[in-house]
Amino acid sequence: MALHMLGKDPNSPDGDSPTVYYDDETDNYLIQGWKVPDQDRRSQLNLPDHEDVVEFPRRMMQFFPEVNGGPDAHAQGAS
Repeated sequence: MALHMLGKDPNSPDGDSPTVYYDDETDNYLIQGWKVPDQDRRSQLNLPDHEDVVEFPRRMMQFFPEVNGGPDAHAQGAS
């Protein structure tokens, strides 16, 4: 498995998170974001025990290749 960092939040105060990654083995994205501890918000989601949810800002959508040039753009821009 090779994870490719596609982008970090340019407005992150410490430069570490949120971050978007692409996994070239599974063809899936991994999102590092903020935990959602608010039980009122979590209760509105249907989360099975084996799943969780993270929050990331809308400005991070720019790092998804499908937004920036099509579904195969990750193969060209990822390193």
